[in-house]
Amino acid sequence: MSTPAFGYEDLLPLGADETPYRLLTTDGVHTVGGPGGRTFLEVDPEALRLLTETAMHDIAHYLRPAHLAQLRRILDDPEASNNDRFVALDLLRNANIAAGGILPMCQDTGTAIVMGKRGQHVLTPGTDEGAISRGVFDAYTRLNLRYSQLAPLTMWEERNTGSNLPAQVELYADTAPGHETSYKLLFMAKGGGSANKSFLFQETKAVLNPAGMRRFLDEKLRSLGTAACPPYHLAIVVGGTSAEFALKTAKYASAKYLDALPTSGSLAAHGFRDTELEEEVLELTRQFGIGAQFGGKYFCHDVRVVRLPRHGASCPVAIAVSCSADRQALGKITAEGVFLEQLETDPARFLPETTDDQLRERARVELSGSGVTSGTGADDAPDVVHIDLDRPMDEIRAELSRSPVTTRLSLSGSLVVARDIAHAKIKERLDAGEPMPRYLRDHAVYYAGPAKTPDGYASGSFGPTTAGRMDSYVEQFQAAGGSLVMLAKGNRSSVVTRSCAEHGGFYLGSIGGPAARLAQDCITSVEVLEYPELGMEAVWKITVKDFPAFIVVDDKGNDFFATTTTPLATTIPVRAGR
Repeated sequence: MSTPAFGYEDLLPLGADETPYRLLTTDGVHTVGGPGGRTFLEVDPEALRLLTETAMHDIAHYLRPAHLAQLRRILDDPEASNNDRFVALDLLRNANIAAGGILPMCQDTGTAIVMGKRGQHVLTPGTDEGAISRGVFDAYTRLNLRYSQLAPLTMWEERNTGSNLPAQVELYADTAPGHETSYKLLFMAKGGGSANKSFLFQETKAVLNPAGMRRFLDEKLRSLGTAACPPYHLAIVVGGTSAEFALKTAKYASAKYLDALPTSGSLAAHGFRDTELEEEVLELTRQFGIGAQFGGKYFCHDVRVVRLPRHGASCPVAIAVSCSADRQALGKITAEGVFLEQLETDPARFLPETTDDQLRERARVELSGSGVTSGTGADDAPDVVHIDLDRPMDEIRAELSRSPVTTRLSLSGSLVVARDIAHAKIKERLDAGEPMPRYLRDHAVYYAGPAKTPDGYASGSFGPTTAGRMDSYVEQFQAAGGSLVMLAKGNRSSVVTRSCAEHGGFYLGSIGGPAARLAQDCITSVEVLEYPELGMEAVWKITVKDFPAFIVVDDKGNDFFATTTTPLATTIPVRAGR
């Protein structure tokens, strides 16, 4: 084989930046002349701090217009299930509340991630990472956000840092022509739910054909489940010069950062988007039946598939999602000033004139026209069942037992809130021979952890956390008379289904995503019951009204998600006309 001529190509060559920006300030940036007639851009640390603080505020409260338009399309799609539409409408309402700038859109306000590319002629004094981290600190300590970062004191002991630091800050040199005096940044807030749905699979060439890829994706994408709050922006990366590069590329692709990649490959071995496969995979996800959390078509808003070069002995495949809290924004600093991506500050323009009654009536029409009988599908129970949570636990369970899985509920009354650390502490008490705390025997348990409570509000943003993290506790807790009705987001393991069948328990699914709406419209009081030293991980008692939920697992061993996780595809569907 003859030696090819040398040529350089970026692994991820991006096209023109079409992002709409708004000017924050012209302070803190100025140009100076340098040797050889070159122009340099001096950037003060305050410019980086201000840009970061503003970005972290904006992505906690605002979304991109394109994302909101996708939610609206669900409402307008006659093929969407009633539960798809119900979730989409709730997420739009949540976005409208969050845009008020007080309650963040999600209670898990995430790990702050900042990636920057600094031009060759950009000069900054001091440590850029320090100025960016100070912006993160100022945003999280001044706003109604949540502190989620745990500092390891020993291998086994951790403590909350109380500021949401450290941030993940990664800065790179940008040597592209024309970028010499620009500093470009990507800001992300990544919650635990969507971060936990980032996967790396070490595959072989066996997946590099249509049939092999079809089987692989049918299995792996179903396993994403709903814990990360769909509809998702799904990213799939095939190949990579290393495992870590494949994963990082998937994260960037899920944030639409790589949308301007080429759409075909070459011997230059750069990455590219396979837009045809993107459409085919989107159609595949619509056949799963998972939908926007509780059955239907909209498991994903869209799909990005990036093909990368690879070592002949390795074939990494990375999968990542951006959830309904689609929190990212681009920023840049140039000679003209400090700029941040313009997000949507008026999401109300995407809200339809659609009421809950209209949604229920539409479901009745669909149901009567289909010939389906109640209890066999996600749209089959259009009438909401109202549950009084202050009744005795046996009466609550008897009421729930009369309805099939996927039934939509409206909950009012008292809930106990407990999640990971509280569950671990209660397990220690049970293991030591102590009884189950009465509050877990008398009340339904909500897996959640609140953000800060703003002045004048009963609660901060207070949406559900991932149920699966508590699966290992369920059998022991239910056997001891507790956790007989559980409320959270996402699918659960077969261990939970078996335990509910044995002990007469239920798992209710809450819509993942609308934490601001739940705080404003559904939660009327919050008080600490136990372990106040745990902060947001304490055991709380809250009072709710008209809190939406669905029956996901019942006392008869039925699990709505059981059938949706079984791979069925023999072909990746293609849209008509392709």
